[in-house]
Amino acid sequence: MTDLPILGAALNLNSFETLRDLMLEKPRDLELQDFVDATVLNGDWASVVERAKTVLDGHEGRLGIHGPFWGFTVNTMDPDVREIVKRRLAQGLDVCEALGATHMVVHSPFSTWDYNNLDNYDGGRDRMVELCHLSMADAVKRAEDIGCELVIENIEDKDPHDRVKLADSFNSKAVAVSIDTGHAHYAHGSTGAPPVDYYVKAAGNRLRHIHLQDADGYADRHWTLGEGTIPWPSVFAALGKLDSQPRLIIELRDHSGLPASIANMKAMGLGQ
Repeated sequence: MTDLPILGAALNLNSFETLRDLMLEKPRDLELQDFVDATVLNGDWASVVERAKTVLDGHEGRLGIHGPFWGFTVNTMDPDVREIVKRRLAQGLDVCEALGATHMVVHSPFSTWDYNNLDNYDGGRDRMVELCHLSMADAVKRAEDIGCELVIENIEDKDPHDRVKLADSFNSKAVAVSIDTGHAHYAHGSTGAPPVDYYVKAAGNRLRHIHLQDADGYADRHWTLGEGTIPWPSVFAALGKLDSQPRLIIELRDHSGLPASIANMKAMGLGQ
């Protein structure tokens, strides 16, 4: 990267309105987080989309959403629950189509238990992939049709390669890899996973999306960038070697920390 990468943000519409000047000063990528809740997806989500079209007038970056995730995993073994998972993914993609969104975040199914136990069962890894396909196949086809990418985000993943293999198994341009830096740092500090830059290297050019948040390696903090212990130079050095142009999305618990996050990365010569 010859120029500092432009940093985007994950915001709800109310926060976007508050931070509008900052979000419009450059073509910052945006991830709307108003659609993760089932009550929204089961309700009048179309009115939220219409509001978004008004509120986001003038926004020039790429637009996506965080997909639904509460209460389920995409590798569920229960066929009844699987139907709910398929419905939630379809609802999220309905929103994407209505918004013109080009990515939707989907949570990884891999856990620390899986790291220690998948190879304890004959065919355990193949079964994991099979279950994910049963839940996601329809969504992948729909994403292909509407020009949207399903980006699979690490949650408890200890081995950064597992999620990449899962994404590859769909053999689709509509499935790619996401990294959450705080989740990776938690896994590194609390479960013995490799450091965050290793997650970037493992994903390589399959990486199309990254949640940037700072943390302490103990919990999912979503702190302002620069307030935790993530070694940002190594992360951005790894990102700088990619050609896949991942969306660089700052995802904070307190959205008011967005200006400071951008300022801290700029002061470090890493982002703007």
